[in-house]
Amino acid sequence: MSARQFDRLEHVYKNEEFAEIVRDAVRFFNGTPVHQLPPLAQFRGTGVYALYYTGRTGVYRQYGKLNRTAYSHPIYVGKAVPKGWRQARVADDPKAQASALRSRLAEHSRNIEKVSGVEISDFMCRFVILEGTASDMIGTIEAALIKLHRPLWNTRMDGFGNHTPGKGRFEQAKSDWDVIHVGRVWAEKCKGRHAKPETVLKNIEQHLKSLTVNP
Repeated sequence: MSARQFDRLEHVYKNEEFAEIVRDAVRFFNGTPVHQLPPLAQFRGTGVYALYYTGRTGVYRQYGKLNRTAYSHPIYVGKAVPKGWRQARVADDPKAQASALRSRLAEHSRNIEKVSGVEISDFMCRFVILEGTASDMIGTIEAALIKLHRPLWNTRMDGFGNHTPGKGRFEQAKSDWDVIHVGRVWAEKCKGRHAKPETVLKNIEQHLKSLTVNP
């Protein structure tokens, strides 16, 4: 068989139905109830979540102002995937699912409680549970929400969702989030050259100005 001349259009997949499914999932997500962080209820499931800052003071007070009347501006969006998700070994039975989503939210609350500059009482969360074949959409919906809201802790200030690098892997730099919010023990072990606090604060200020212009 002779090789065909390359035509890029033959490799581009487009489907408005797929795009509408994502938009519908985002609309559903934005209509889910808001809970304190972490949620008090015990539940199983995996999916996508967002954290909202509601404080009246501090460096993130602009987020608090915007979220005072409606939870419209998440400061962070994340996902909790089923066990075996990366290897396509996912259990379709909801009863077999681990409490990955609630555990991730609890982990975030513990990190916030450990550090300076933020109070756990100033955070709320919302989430959507995606199970069965819908769990295949977790990464896509997370990406859509990040693109839509441009949350600060996803875009201009990295590191909030990081885990400990593990033994012998502390040559990397401390994240911007850990530069501003001191308290995670493992972050203080990172030996790389991190950003200066004033640089990170400037990035935060610029991001908050963009929220004011485009609320």
